[in-house]
Amino acid sequence: MKKHLKAYLVLMLLLAACSVPESRLDKTTFQTGQAWSPYVDNRADGVMVYGAGNSLEARIASWRERGYRTSFMTGIAWGGYQDYFSGAWDGVAHLDEGQKSVAGDTIWHGPKVPYIVPTENYLAYFKETQIKRAIDAGIDDIFLEEPEFWAYAGYSEAFKREWEAYYGTPWRPQDESAEATYLSSKLKYHLYYRALEAAFTYAKEYGRSLGRTIRCYVPTHSLINYAQWRIVSPEASLASLPCVDGYIAQVWTGTSRMPNYYAGVCRERVFEIAFLEYGCMASMTAPTGRRVWFLTDPIEDGVRDWADYKRNYQATFTAQLLYPGIADYEVMPWPERIYRRLYPTSATDTTRIRIPRDYASMMQVMIGALADMPVSERQPDGTGAISVLMANSMMFQHYPVAERFDDPVQTNFYGLAMPLLKRGIPVGITHIENLGWSEALRNVKVLLMSYANQKPLDPEAHRQLAAWVRNGGRLVYCGRDDDPFQGVQEWWTTEGYATPSTHLFELLGIPAGAPEGSYVCGKGTVRILRQNPMEFVLAEGGETPLLAAVADLNGRLETKNYFVLERGPYTVAAVLDESVSDAPLRLEGRFIDLYDPNLPVCEGVELAPGSQGLYYDLRKAPRGPAILAAASRASEIRKDRRRFSYLCKGPLETVNVTRIRVPRHPVRVTAGGQEIAYGWDAASRTCLLRFENDPDGVPVEIRW
Repeated sequence: MKKHLKAYLVLMLLLAACSVPESRLDKTTFQTGQAWSPYVDNRADGVMVYGAGNSLEARIASWRERGYRTSFMTGIAWGGYQDYFSGAWDGVAHLDEGQKSVAGDTIWHGPKVPYIVPTENYLAYFKETQIKRAIDAGIDDIFLEEPEFWAYAGYSEAFKREWEAYYGTPWRPQDESAEATYLSSKLKYHLYYRALEAAFTYAKEYGRSLGRTIRCYVPTHSLINYAQWRIVSPEASLASLPCVDGYIAQVWTGTSRMPNYYAGVCRERVFEIAFLEYGCMASMTAPTGRRVWFLTDPIEDGVRDWADYKRNYQATFTAQLLYPGIADYEVMPWPERIYRRLYPTSATDTTRIRIPRDYASMMQVMIGALADMPVSERQPDGTGAISVLMANSMMFQHYPVAERFDDPVQTNFYGLAMPLLKRGIPVGITHIENLGWSEALRNVKVLLMSYANQKPLDPEAHRQLAAWVRNGGRLVYCGRDDDPFQGVQEWWTTEGYATPSTHLFELLGIPAGAPEGSYVCGKGTVRILRQNPMEFVLAEGGETPLLAAVADLNGRLETKNYFVLERGPYTVAAVLDESVSDAPLRLEGRFIDLYDPNLPVCEGVELAPGSQGLYYDLRKAPRGPAILAAASRASEIRKDRRRFSYLCKGPLETVNVTRIRVPRHPVRVTAGGQEIAYGWDAASRTCLLRFENDPDGVPVEIRW
């Protein structure tokens, strides 16, 4: 009887925490498949408890008992769904529903975990065993991550059946032609669009039957990354679904370190690619008003070393902060591997250790900064209002036969974006799928586009583009329009157009196959460059025609080798290499260097090319006593004329480094009831504290 009473009370506690109003949703969150542990208690606002198996209800309860708001997260394209594939769920084995390559090999995500062809039967299983169980456990926010179909898949019996149902024709192997490749990818795109629509619609309807509001989100890689990794996913088209409330932008070192071409050199450019990836995700949601969290990962899936992890975490972290309209963050995935796993110390020292204590402190300071980070009306300095048009069909053009038309590192995208970005121009991204939203092109003055690497999925986008140009917009169209995907079975060919650009030009009053040049269209202008964008970056100096066209249409281009943005008291800065100058960036003022785990006070800072900085501007600090930066989360803050006190919590076996503004030199500082040494900076009137974190809390008191 006591056992049943305890279970009932746990359930009531879970249900009582339901229906949290929108204003209380977590600003910072993270994902984990484990129950609460003192070693991973990073003190974000919320936690996404991963997977319905392995005592979901108990794991949820363990985090809620520690003050976290809980959500549910799982993969929709893969996961611990062995009972479905083995036949334990419905008595029928479903191994034929794994994604398969041309050789007939199943594509595995993990042991006995294939990437899935999301059939109707699988979706019935998914709703019952994942969605319903999470909602019954008291969850109101559901995150279904990574709806992924590999571009080289498409050969399983399940996929063949879906082809015949969708196209009404016999299945075609995608390696037979460019058209078969395109049609195969288009079907993969549709299958996960359908899957998310079905899962989220069910979640909302089931929630309503219980008198609750269920919010549904898609954690997904950027379109840039999926196209480069050869994965197909619904991406921006999900904005058309009323059952989708927003996204998590899954950007981190692993996605952003993919090599790309610029000035004829193919190499990693982590900051630049992260900037474009976050921009891709921000623009995917901005016109719709839907919510997006930005993710960073202090490590990555691949085994590197702690020095590499820290350097690239800093690059991606800086990139995300350069989008001032986004202020919600997933602070990390899988804290158990970040805090507890062993990795090499550096590239030259292969000794495997847990996270270095200074890196753990810096990471905790970052979590605190994200919790405090405000939305800002300011924009990164430099010439704005220039954007690159993207289409989801970037993921469709991986043709395995005619390699000269393949673009494995998405050079046709980077050819439009990188020449501007490398000159300190905060180039934006516009999704063709969002053109129906009035906000999509509102702040765009010059739009760059090409159909060398993508195609429009419907003619309405062209009508919207033409209306924008005729109303004063300035369009740069780049491309030879000679790739084999120009003639695939799609709406423009069935309507009699040789290429999609022919249809767009007709709406603009431009002749089919128009040569390079400028064309006046109503109040606007179209500049045609008959080069594929990859030509702008495959050789040094190749970008000259693009830059000349953009400068002519824009009126001017302010070029520099850095970005700076102020967000409340925070100053974000990045200095570019391979840019217009090798000069360092000098920032004047008094700052706390937040990337330095010692939180030093600096009188002016200097950043070299290829580096990034995040600073707390002491000129904008509160006048009274206040915590300015800390490797912990503070609560129970009290202050009076002679004293400042608070309770701080952080993960076990990490160091809490804190810089606090106080009116005058302290006479006594205690942490955990014990007097501790401290540093004092008279010019900034701040003291520096250092002591061990404790998830149960450390009371701190400063007297002066």
